[in-house]
Parts: sequence; C-alpha cells; structure tokens
Amino acid sequence: MGESGTGKELIAEAIHENSLRANKPFIKVNLGGISTSLFESEMFGHVRGAFTDARLDRIGRFEMANKGTIFLDEIGDLDAVSQVKLLRVLQDRSYEVLGSSRTKMVDVRVVCATNRNLEEMVQLGTFREDLLYRINLITVKLPALRERSKDIPLLVDFFIENLKKIYNRGELKISKDAMKWLQQLPLPGNIRQLKNLVERAVLISKKDTLDLDDLKTQLELSPVKKGSMLLPEVGTITLDELEVQMIRRAMTFHKNRI
Repeated sequence: MGESGTGKELIAEAIHENSLRANKPFIKVNLGGISTSLFESEMFGHVRGAFTDARLDRIGRFEMANKGTIFLDEIGDLDAVSQVKLLRVLQDRSYEVLGSSRTKMVDVRVVCATNRNLEEMVQLGTFREDLLYRINLITVKLPALRERSKDIPLLVDFFIENLKKIYNRGELKISKDAMKWLQQLPLPGNIRQLKNLVERAVLISKKDTLDLDDLKTQLELSPVKKGSMLLPEVGTITLDELEVQMIRRAMTFHKNRI
C-alpha cells in the first residue's frame, strides 16, 4: 500500500526475485485498465467461440503466472462483479476458462497493490470485506517520499548515473544546493515525479552540472494535481512576500501584459 509513484511494483518484483519462485513467471496486471466485460477473459482465458470475437483460444493471466507470481495492481479500482470472480480463484486456487466447464487449478503467489484505503472502502461498501481478508495476509506500507527525504539523494544519484548512459553525457552531476532543495520538496507524485523532474532538467539544460535554477524551472512546468499545491515551508515566508511572488509569476507568465 502506498501513494502513487512510491515504487509498489518494484517492491513486488523484489519479493518475486528474492523468493523460491524467482525462476518462474512474474505477471503484471493493471486491474484499473480491464473492463468488467473482459475481466474473465483476461484473467482466466477463453476458448474459441466463447463469445462473438473469440476466434482463437486465449491463455489467462493466472495460467501464465502458474508456479510464479501474479501482481494485481490498482486492486482498489476493481468493480463489485469482478471482485466476486477474483475472490473465488484466491480462495479455492481454481477457476474456469470462459466457454469451458472444466475447472483448472493454479499454484500462484498473489501480490496486490493499491493507493486507496481499502478499509475505508469496506466501510463504504465499495470493496468486499472477505476479499480484503483474503489479500491482506501481509501488508507492506510504502511511505511517501516526503516522509523519507534522506532517500532523495540516493535516488537522484541513481537516476543521474542512468541518464549519463542514456544521453551519452558522462560528466553529468547535480549541485549541492540543487540536491538540498530537492530534499525539501513535498513531491506529491513521489519517486515517479522526482525521476521525471530530474530527467526533464537533464534534457533541457546544456550544462553538465544541474543547478537550482535548472530544477526550479522544470518544477514550475510540472503538472500538479488539484489539492496538491506546492506551498513553502511554515515560517519561511510571510503572506505579503508570497503575494508579491505570485504577482511577479503572473506578470512573467503573461509577458507583462497587464
């Protein structure tokens, strides 16, 4: 569990790679992207002729993951009908291929991820309580990046090393001031936003050392969700100073056309 961009998928992969199933399949499924009508076909497969467009047999995701791990991302987005179908395979380790009455057994580790509060959803009646008990054997909570700011320099250094190779810029580095500034950001998009910010600064800047201005410019151009407004730290600025900055920013945006 954790906010978007905290690395839930990477943790799921790490669990798989450090387990006895490491040499078996790791199958990722984004449940938020599967419609109710296609859920059974995607997850359990179908036989030819099961429905109008079923011209060939299809292997489902659970069968692909047999003996390995299946990663069910965005499980909080699953609709009520699909939740019932998923619950059965998790309880009995069995399922039926769409269009076939034969029951298949599956041996699979299930790892789920969500950025939602499933317990609240159970209270609201939008997530099945029995499904929550089934998937909630061990919970790993990933803290937001703002709660572990000491990780930011490690992540930035890792991104810079990768970007050196990708963009053939061997002398690339980041200034100390820029790194300190990054550690103070709230970063509502977490690691994903941090990576995007650093990579964009690398692409736009022609200098080998990224400084504070390079990153600040790119942060201002970043899409920010409503309700995730970037505000200064408490006690660092007065309301009058903030108003002056906003007026200056508005003037610059409109090229001084009052």
